Amino acid sequence: MDEPLTLPKIRVALVDDQQLFRSGLAVIIGAQPDMAVVAQAANGTEALGEIAAHGPDVVLMDVQMSPMDGVEATRRIFEDVSGRFATVPKVIMLTTFDWDEHAATAVRHGASGFLLKDSTPEFVCESIRAVHGGSAVIAPQSLAALLRDEPEPVPEIPVPYLELTEREREVFNAVALGLTNQEISGRLFLGESTVKTHIGAILRKLALRDRVQIVVYSYENGIGR
Repeated sequence: MDEPLTLPKIRVALVDDQQLFRSGLAVIIGAQPDMAVVAQAANGTEALGEIAAHGPDVVLMDVQMSPMDGVEATRRIFEDVSGRFATVPKVIMLTTFDWDEHAATAVRHGASGFLLKDSTPEFVCESIRAVHGGSAVIAPQSLAALLRDEPEPVPEIPVPYLELTEREREVFNAVALGLTNQEISGRLFLGESTVKTHIGAILRKLALRDRVQIVVYSYENGIGR
């Protein structure tokens, strides 16, 4: 009889300067059948080394740490000028405040959103799964409100966006509004597989990483507002 197919676990790294909080997260995540904690760090400097060594899929990154905070560590992960990371992980910021401009800056650098530290264990685990699958963990409307505290968006529409097909622009605008693939499918009368294909093409043509970056790109360039 064939052995049942075992899917690879989501590899998670935890970065927080509070050891007790970090240990609690490790217990919660380690108890999930589809997740494994592969690295832990107490600050951004340690995190860069651990991420390079262990190659996690998702990083939970505290915003405020020293000597290097989570925002700077996130910037370095996604810029990776030294080429030290074989694969670039998804990053979820951890914050105490639900309206944190530092978290918004981290999203600009490439993070997939942020979680409050008092989130339920169930929400934390579902957020990890969602981000691993390419989604965000902050509503586009909330992200846009956070970004308003940043410098004003550039008014010119970028050439790469203008080079998208008409259908790709429709899908882009729907994603920027926070619609799911199923909702986009219903609105534009497309199959969900076709929606996924269009989103993949949009990300490739605009050199974006994920759906969160579509929201940021839309706001920063004044598209659809």
